[in-house]
Amino acid sequence: MATRETAPWFLLICALLSFSIVNADGNQTDPNFNVTSGDQNVTDNFTDTNTATPDYTVPTTIAGNSEEPVQPTAGDLPLPVSGQLLTPVTDVGRLCPCDVQGSACDINCCCDEDCGEEVALFTSCTVQTVSGNKQLCSSAVASYSLATTVDGHSEVQSSVRKETSNNVFCIQSQNRFDGLSHPSPALPTDSNFDSLFQKFTSFAFGSEVNSGQMATDMLHESNGYQFGDQMETAGQSGERKMFTLPAPGVTTECVEASPAAFLKDERRVCSRRVVMEQDCESMAALNMDTYSNIQLFSGKNKDAAVVPAVRAAVIVESVSGTQTESEMSQGESLSPVLLNADTCANVVLKAEYLIKYSSAGEIRSVAVSLVLGFVQESSLPLKQEFHISYIQQDVLPDVVRFSGNPGYVVGLPLVSGSKTSDGIVRSVNPRETLSLLATAEDQDCLRGPHRRSPILFGQDAVSGCVLRLADVSNCSLVSQQLLDILRGPNYPEYLASFGNSPQNNPLDWVQLKNGFSPGDAQSCTIPMSLHFEIEWIKYGSLVNPQSQIVSVREIIQGNTSSLVRLSFIANEK
Repeated sequence: MATRETAPWFLLICALLSFSIVNADGNQTDPNFNVTSGDQNVTDNFTDTNTATPDYTVPTTIAGNSEEPVQPTAGDLPLPVSGQLLTPVTDVGRLCPCDVQGSACDINCCCDEDCGEEVALFTSCTVQTVSGNKQLCSSAVASYSLATTVDGHSEVQSSVRKETSNNVFCIQSQNRFDGLSHPSPALPTDSNFDSLFQKFTSFAFGSEVNSGQMATDMLHESNGYQFGDQMETAGQSGERKMFTLPAPGVTTECVEASPAAFLKDERRVCSRRVVMEQDCESMAALNMDTYSNIQLFSGKNKDAAVVPAVRAAVIVESVSGTQTESEMSQGESLSPVLLNADTCANVVLKAEYLIKYSSAGEIRSVAVSLVLGFVQESSLPLKQEFHISYIQQDVLPDVVRFSGNPGYVVGLPLVSGSKTSDGIVRSVNPRETLSLLATAEDQDCLRGPHRRSPILFGQDAVSGCVLRLADVSNCSLVSQQLLDILRGPNYPEYLASFGNSPQNNPLDWVQLKNGFSPGDAQSCTIPMSLHFEIEWIKYGSLVNPQSQIVSVREIIQGNTSSLVRLSFIANEK
């Protein structure tokens, strides 16, 4: 009979509105070690097997393994190019998942041995406990906490204790030498190199018996591109050329003739030397027409159609970094202009390509978005950024994607919708769900465009933007506009309790609780942070429990100072 655990789990999602950029750290997962974070009270799994030791480890015979690794002798040392094998660390007192900087102190990382005098300035421990394998009935747990000295400084207190597992199924004892770790591989030497090479490379390079047969048996003729193919563009006289984008070479200098491969999403960042008076108005790499006036062939065949690139957006960035979308028709263009000896305007800083293709590999449409800005002599060399991504166009639009069956799967978007008389209405696009502002450098809260990221189940996220106010007279308008931006378009009212909750059963959906009131004109409140608290439980059998959301709450905090003061602070940044 299915049982239901009553102890709730919490998933904290925050969208912070601040005057500085907030970065979100990702979670690391691995089944062998458990880490408890102090700031969000979130439990992650972690394993550290990369603590280096000065000598290599000689392989040992594993109990139950019939194949013995080759043992190096005194006169048969490992090859110089093989490197050193790392000894796995299983002592929880030596594990430190928050120690990400080598030979440097990580702030608020209480287990970081590189921290000395910095400990006095710690405010909390990002990692409070590090435990051993949860599959064992008894495992060691290292605890870290902060105490305050007489003079008001912080000091770290640590301890290691034994913890008993309450799991019904746990390992009481194990007789493997390496425990639950992988056995140490054999070291390559002069005598065993050939045998190891044949053993581990045959699956990658194939054998002489079946080489060359796969190409004739599996591949078929196709007019479209295949993965990794070089796409072709049409020249002015109709000749075929490779579609290339600038990319960094041996150094960060831009290399022009770098082909773009089909279905390979790329992000390229390179620098370019520019002589203002000579290159501002004459260098083709600075002009937007170079990246927007292109025509791609839809496929590799001779009769392939020509697909012109369409400008999706042109963003103009000011000297201070503020971005504004320019209203331009397809035929208009902004050419680089030399304003003075030190400044060049309308220079391409960023270009993004979105290519839509069919299931046959034929290109259907090409959209390009450009960011134009100013280049000053003091900021040279010029940094340019290029993105290219692909989306399949003929995917059935009526396919509803779920985030679990039935329980939610960690890392998939939350399923949300709105309630009607017929049930729950939700979008078939998995990205059109409960979302947060995507963190970007110096992102303005009120000025678009705003990119958003869906909230993923089981993963905490923090993002932020900068609020700049020039006019503080209409507080209610600013408050409502800012609230709409934080919540995002098509703000949902309900979340599915399970990853596959049916839309015709509203009782299987959880209502989002919110209670923010902006107030009247005299007591206007500006929303400064948007916080989602998602409570979930493990439901069902202990053998295969399912994740179920039981409560979703929206918490909005307003400003505690006057709007005039907020505007003053924002304009000072």
